[in-house]
Parts: sequence; structure tokens; C-alpha cells
Amino acid sequence: MTVQELPGTTAYRPVPPPAWKPLTDPSPLLPDREPFRVLGTPAAAGVEAALLVRIHAELVRGRRFNTQATALTKQGRLAVYPSSTGQEACEVAAALVLEQRDWLFPSYRDTLAAVARGLDPVEALTLLRGDRHSGYDPREHRVAPLCTPLATQLPHAVGLAHAARLKGDDVVALALVGDGGTSEGDFHEALNFAAVWRAPVVFLVQNNGFAISVPLAKQSAAPSLAHKGVGYGVPGRLVDGNDALAVHQVLGEAVARARRGDGPTLVEAVTYRMEAHTNADDATRYRSDSEVLAWRDHDPIRLVEDEMTRRGLLDEETAGRARDAAERMAAGLRERMNTDPALDPAGLFSHVFSGPTSQLAEQEARLRAELAAERDEADGAEAGR
Repeated sequence: MTVQELPGTTAYRPVPPPAWKPLTDPSPLLPDREPFRVLGTPAAAGVEAALLVRIHAELVRGRRFNTQATALTKQGRLAVYPSSTGQEACEVAAALVLEQRDWLFPSYRDTLAAVARGLDPVEALTLLRGDRHSGYDPREHRVAPLCTPLATQLPHAVGLAHAARLKGDDVVALALVGDGGTSEGDFHEALNFAAVWRAPVVFLVQNNGFAISVPLAKQSAAPSLAHKGVGYGVPGRLVDGNDALAVHQVLGEAVARARRGDGPTLVEAVTYRMEAHTNADDATRYRSDSEVLAWRDHDPIRLVEDEMTRRGLLDEETAGRARDAAERMAAGLRERMNTDPALDPAGLFSHVFSGPTSQLAEQEARLRAELAAERDEADGAEAGR
């Protein structure tokens, strides 16, 4: 664009080009006015019975995982646990729509999604225990490390998805984030780059109503969080986050769209965090019991069980299998988490870089010398008794 000096001034103003490029019609990018639903609608009848039964079993196991992990924090076996109770439909659907070759990018609240994808529950909780760098091998499981800083996993997901496409790999990245994470710059940067590169990535925002204690109304004035994609050229989808079939369908369509080269999708799942932000939070200070009770009537497990009952798929045998599998998982988790890990303090220096730096080697040598001195002092004290 050229510039032109105004007569008698030193100011400049832009000179319009001969013809402006017509603006792109934003209407295809806009989400629905109401969250998309399947359960309780005629569309639910078309869902395969096997998928419904599997989702139900995963939801039951996920709820038990949440209650057991919360109990472990009270027993001192976990340093902290951000429960996803009430959000299990989002977590389970996110895991089930991915192929084995795809990648999941979870936040700190998404341990259940990692477990539903096949990760060992103990490994999923290892970081929250304060042990090891991430608790598992991300490459083996195609699950990125649990991300505690808000939204920083989103640019990573875009980068991996873009790199995979450049290499010709048929890979999709699905990144999970909370409503509070949409207020971070990383969220906007990730959407912008994903749209420009048409990266095969899906963003799932679990809008659970609060960023710790800050309600959504004090975070954003947008019609919905799904609308935020429009400014970047990313289509938005709005879905009932407690409707497991709806989330599964919407995410499945978004993953298929990304895989065929049509670019990213921003999905907002409207759900609710039934428990406190973490075990260190007192949720009664910022929300009422009546609000929580209202959401219990929209519990994701109850919604699926109602549909299964209507279709004659939920008998005592089916329900018992789901409960028994969940209890076996919980019992194994308790037993293994109650065993103190054998830790080597020098492991702090492993896997920081691809190879040890001179500074790390010096720090490790200093630590080992201090540990040896402590052992010698303890041995001397014991011998003098």
C-alpha cells in the first residue's frame, strides 16, 4: 500500500489500492446457536449399540478413576489432583475418536483422557505425585506430557501436526484446554498458525464454567468460546459437553476433516466441573450448592444410562461388568500408589537435554558428593553409638 502526504501537513494517510479483495463469508465458520445434542433426540437411535456400551463402560471407569485419585490426595499419595468429575464425556470421547497414530495433547485436568487412550493409570498420575519428568513415554503412547501452564500445549500440538503433514504422515493432533486457557496468548497464537498452515489439529475447549474461581462471564464477552475461531478462519462447533455421543460425533467429524486436509476445528464443549478446581481449592467460596445440584441432573453417566435403558441395553449384567472393571482398576491403582517409589535424586538430571551439559554434570557431581557426605556422617553416628 502506498502513502500520500496531506497538503500542509507532515501526516500521512494510506491510499486505498485500486480494488479491495472481497471479504470471505464468515457464516460457514459460525457455530450453531445451541449446543449440539444426540442423547434424548431421535438421532441417538442410530448410534451403534456397541459404541454406546463401550462409552458407558469408559464413563463408569472414568468416574471411579476420579474418585480414587481424589482419595489418594487425602491419603498423601498425590500432591494434587484436578478432578474431571462431571467432564468424563469430553475426556472419553477425545480418547476414543483418535487413531493409534494420532496424538493427544492434554492439560493437567485431562489425566482421564490419557487413561482412556490406554495409558497406565499410575503413569498418568506420576507427575501429580511429584515423581519423574512426565511419568510416561509420550512417543510410545502418542500422549504429550500433561501440561500445567495454561494453553502452552496448544502451539505444541499445532507444530507437531504441521510437521507430520510436511513429512506426509497421516496424523491428527487433538489438544484439550479449559475455558480459562482461552484467555491465554498461546490459545490465540495456536489458532492463528493452525489456520494459516491448515494444520491437521482439533482444539477441544472444555468450558466447565470457571477458571479456578473466575466465572466465564468475567473471562469473555464473546457469544460463545466457539466463536473465537471465526477471527482466525477456523470453524467453530458448539456441543453439549455432557452428551458423550454428541461430543464423540462432533470430534469425530473434526478429526476426519483435519485428516483429509481441510484444516483445524475449534470445538467448545459446554460442561461443568462438579468438584473443586483441585484438592487445594474451596469451591463453596465462589459457587452455590444449588448450582452444582442442577448440573447433577445433567450428569454424563446418567444421560447415557437413560438412553441405554430406553434401548434395552442396560441390564444388571452390563452394569455389573462396567462396575467390576472400574473397581479392579481402582484397586490396582490403590495398591500400586501405596508403594513408595525407589527414587534416585540424580535422576533430576536425566532427560533434561538430549545429552548432559557441562553444567548439569557439575551439578550432578555436587549432589552425589553431598549425598555421600550425608551417608558417611550417618554411618559415623551409628558406629559411635
